[in-house]
Amino acid sequence: MHIEETPLNGVVVITPKQFTDSRGVFSEVWNRRTLEQSGVNIPDFVQQNQSISSKSGTIRGLHYQSPPYAQGKLVRCSAGRVFDVVIDIREHSKTYGQHFGLELTAQKGTQIWVPAGFLHGFLTLAPESMVIYSSTSYYNPKSEGSVLWDSCGIDWPLAGLNPTLSEKDAAAATFDAFRTPFSIGCE
Repeated sequence: MHIEETPLNGVVVITPKQFTDSRGVFSEVWNRRTLEQSGVNIPDFVQQNQSISSKSGTIRGLHYQSPPYAQGKLVRCSAGRVFDVVIDIREHSKTYGQHFGLELTAQKGTQIWVPAGFLHGFLTLAPESMVIYSSTSYYNPKSEGSVLWDSCGIDWPLAGLNPTLSEKDAAAATFDAFRTPFSIGCE
């Protein structure tokens, strides 16, 4: 398992080793001991979610769940490919408002750990893209929030695609109008 730090403190990229033979590919995608030995301590997961987006250009996010129901998420693409984005919304963080993005594909198996205190979202780059994420807190509709996808300075790789969003995501507050419920240490 290859573990790579990102410019956002606490956000890590995890790429499992792949073992290929005549049958196909095998990967160990989660191993608490391996992660802890690398200094990555992820709380226990209590819920796993899956989304399937039927067409390219679908944007889901930018979402968060506020304390005391804040969620950390381990995110991976299990079919297709997506451009995944994380934005630091921890007040007083040195990287507040900064983002990190990367392409996740089913073939490579790369995952991203998104701790509580970050916005998360993705853009589908292939039809029938499936994203699975394991969460450290149960979904709580009263504590969910979102920020408008194009208000954070992200260079989304749209390449001529017209974004498709849910009504809720399209009506989200801009980043400038957003007031974070997170500060360093409150997650």
